[in-house]
Amino acid sequence: MLLVFALGNPGARYRGTRHNVGFRVLELLVERWRAAILEAAPEFRAWYAEVAGREVALVQPLTFMNASGMALGAWRERRSFEPGGLLVVLDDVYLPVGRLRVRARGSSGGHLGLESIESALDSREFGRLRIGVGAAESSAALRDHVLEEFTTEERAAAEGAVGLAADAAECWVTEGLTATMNRFNRKVGKEVSES
Repeated sequence: MLLVFALGNPGARYRGTRHNVGFRVLELLVERWRAAILEAAPEFRAWYAEVAGREVALVQPLTFMNASGMALGAWRERRSFEPGGLLVVLDDVYLPVGRLRVRARGSSGGHLGLESIESALDSREFGRLRIGVGAAESSAALRDHVLEEFTTEERAAAEGAVGLAADAAECWVTEGLTATMNRFNRKVGKEVSES
């Protein structure tokens, strides 16, 4: 089974924040695919949706961002998947608002949610779909920055990136990671893809 796993913070307080763009991508995929949302089970520490006719699950942790690995670990205990069948969707402060970057592996880049995932898997060998949310004014301002909503000027680019990221996740499911990197890294910024 393939697993699209979005990072963010639960609750209405965080819904529109930069940190939660991954959740918005997942919600858009649920809508597009008419996925059946299954009840959140405490043992999974997440809500999830399964897509009829596809071997794919969409998972949104109920833990806070920095404990995302707990939810992934709970999922893995009950549902088998290989790290190569995982796509983590997350925000990235090192990318401008609206840009995407798809990678097959790499470091967390200081993203604590991603560090938690790497720790749970004891691996960095899984797909990452990063969505640019813009840089903070300083490292001291980073925490507040990711918990803020996009400005009026940024909103159109941010929403466009959510739609494009959902397209990229669909490409990953149907065509694989290499095709997704080739198509979406070039399309949104001409970054060189890694294999």
